[in-house]
Amino acid sequence: MILTNAKLYGQEGSWSIEVQGEYIKAITPAERTAETSDETVIDLHGNMVLPPYVEPHIHLDYALTAGTPRWNQSGSVFEGIEIWSERKQIMNESKADIKNRALQAIKMQLKHGVQHVRTHVDVSDPTLKGLEALLEVKEEIKPWMDLQITALPQEGLYTKSNGEELLIKALEMGADVVGGIPHYELTREDGVRSVVKALDLAEQYDKLVDIHCDEIDDDQSRYIEVLAGEAFKRGMGHRVSASHTTAMASYSNAYTYKLFQTLKKAGIHFIALPKANLHLQGRFDNHPVRRGLTRVKELWKEGINVCFGLDSIMDPWYPLGDGNLMHVVEVGLHACHMTDHDHIVKSLNLITTNGAKALGIEENYGVQEGKKANLIVIDSDSEYDAVRTQAPVLYSIRSGKVMVETKPAETTMNVQAFS
Repeated sequence: MILTNAKLYGQEGSWSIEVQGEYIKAITPAERTAETSDETVIDLHGNMVLPPYVEPHIHLDYALTAGTPRWNQSGSVFEGIEIWSERKQIMNESKADIKNRALQAIKMQLKHGVQHVRTHVDVSDPTLKGLEALLEVKEEIKPWMDLQITALPQEGLYTKSNGEELLIKALEMGADVVGGIPHYELTREDGVRSVVKALDLAEQYDKLVDIHCDEIDDDQSRYIEVLAGEAFKRGMGHRVSASHTTAMASYSNAYTYKLFQTLKKAGIHFIALPKANLHLQGRFDNHPVRRGLTRVKELWKEGINVCFGLDSIMDPWYPLGDGNLMHVVEVGLHACHMTDHDHIVKSLNLITTNGAKALGIEENYGVQEGKKANLIVIDSDSEYDAVRTQAPVLYSIRSGKVMVETKPAETTMNVQAFS
C-alpha cells in the first residue's frame, strides 16, 4: 500500500508513505513515487498523516453508566464515588455486561483514531470482575488497539480494610499499572502511605505507576510532592504518571516554583483531563469559580511531559464524552489560555507523542521508516486548521491495514451569492 500526497505532521512538503506488510518501508517526497499496478495507492490530497491518538486516562469499566442508579447532582468527584459504590451494591452486573459496555466505548475511540489506551479499573470490589472483564477485553482487541490496565483502589487503598490485598491480587492477575488515590484516603498519613506503597509494588512487580493525584481544589493537597520526591529518590520517574493534579491550580506561585524543581528532577509525566475536570472542579466555590485544571501551560514551558485525556464516557463523574480527543484538545487549549499560535500548532502532541511517553511506548511509536504502519489521516492540510476545524479522522491504519475509513461530509450552498 502506498499513501501519496500526504502532509506529515510537523513537517513541510508532500510525501509518499510506502507500506510493506505491517511496516513502513519508505517515506519519500511525493514527486519521486513510482507508478505501480501492484500496490494499492491512496491519494491523500494533502491531508495530514500523524501517529495514532493516545488516550492516557479513561475508565472503561465505568463507561455508559451515567444516571444509574442516579445522576450526580452536585457534579463533584466525591458524589461520583458515592454513586459508583451504590451502583455496585444495587446493579450486580455480570462480567459480560461490563465487557459489553467497555467494547461500546472502545468502538467510539476507534472511530476517532485512538489506537493506544490506558484504562483505570476499580479494584475495590472483592470479586475483581471488572478487572477480569478488562483483561479479557485487552486480549480480544489486540489486533486493533493496545490497552494498558491500571489497578485503581477507587475507594482508597487504606480506607478499605482489604484494599492493599485487592491491589496486590490485581497486579498478580495481570494489571499493567499500579494506581492510587491518596487524596481520598481518610488521613494525610494514609495518603502518603498509599503513594509509597504504590511505588513499592511497582518496583516489586515491575509495573508502571499512575496515581489519581490531588484531584481536589484544596491548596493543601500536596501528594504530588510525595509522588515526585519518591520517584526521584528511586530513579523511576520515567515510569510514573500523575493524573489530574487539579489542586496545583490553587497552589501559591512560591510553592509551585519549589515544586517544579522537584518535578523536573523526577521526570514524571502529567495527565490532564480538561473536559472532565472543568465539569468536576470548582463545585464548592462561589465566585470566582476555579477552572479546575492543573498548570498545563507552565508544565509545557518547563519541558515537563504533559498530555491530555478524556477520563470518562458517560459515567457518574462525567455525563458526556464520545471518545473524541480532538474535542479535548480544543477545550483544553481554551481552559489553559493556550490559544496563541505556537501552542495551537503543536497541540496535537498532547494527544499523540506526549501520551506515548506517559504510556512508555514511545520507542515503537511514530510515523517513521522501519516502524509498524500504525497511523491516522485527518481531514486537514495544516496543524493550525486541524485544531481550528476539529478535523475528523479519515483513515485509521494499523499494521498496514485500513481499520476505519470515514467519508467527510459534503455541504452544498444553495445561496446565489456563493454560487
